[in-house]
Amino acid sequence: MTAKVLLERQGAVARIVLNAPAALNAIDREMAREFSRVAAEVGEDPAVRCVIVTGAGPHFMAGGDIRCFADWLELPAAERDARLSALISDVSDAVSSLRTMAKPVIGAVRGAVAGFGFSLMCACDLVVASDTTNCKLAYCQLAASPDGGGSHTLPRLVGARKAMEIALLDERIDAASALALGLVTKVVPDAALDEESMTLAQRLAAQATGAFGRTKRLFNASLENDLATQLDAERQAFLAGAASPDFAEAVAAFVARRKPQFHGR
Repeated sequence: MTAKVLLERQGAVARIVLNAPAALNAIDREMAREFSRVAAEVGEDPAVRCVIVTGAGPHFMAGGDIRCFADWLELPAAERDARLSALISDVSDAVSSLRTMAKPVIGAVRGAVAGFGFSLMCACDLVVASDTTNCKLAYCQLAASPDGGGSHTLPRLVGARKAMEIALLDERIDAASALALGLVTKVVPDAALDEESMTLAQRLAAQATGAFGRTKRLFNASLENDLATQLDAERQAFLAGAASPDFAEAVAAFVARRKPQFHGR
């Protein structure tokens, strides 16, 4: 049986591939469980210094597997709710791993980006998009509401009013519009997506990824913290960085006028 989530490694870069292309990578219980496990694994692996999340075939992810939902609706309410709850718990755990891991996460998206695929794209730190990308939150058209952290990340990316517009009007957002809204970092020709995302990942993996992790934690906490709390968090993070081997290497390289060699510590 073909695995629904693939983990590929290239040096210090881990590439997570959602692997159900015939179903537009729609997520079912099996994929959700595997995605949660793999995301936790790469987050805890010190040899991994950057992560790419992408989909197999011409689409990133079209959301939940509606055929599963149709089957589950035939079950008694308690069993239906248990299966849905387990699915949502797994995707929530995967997103939590991506958001909290102390290394950059790049989304490499193309084609359909809908439902949980949209939320997953928003959970990534940077997003490289193919010019074939079409985004749609798509929950309300299914009489559902967002999961996978979409209601948390989307307003922070585009603002509360625009997020509500995207959710309620549910209009398609093409690649150029996604770039203008700040949903993606850059748009590239479809044929170049895999190479461009790997080049960016390798560039980040060669840098002081420990500092990236501290910066990521600060930015993610900034909208919940008041100024005094955030300033203290910045102080603590800077002190932790100053005690790191990479900080010492950066200072020594600057003084010696040479290029630093970072190890992510």
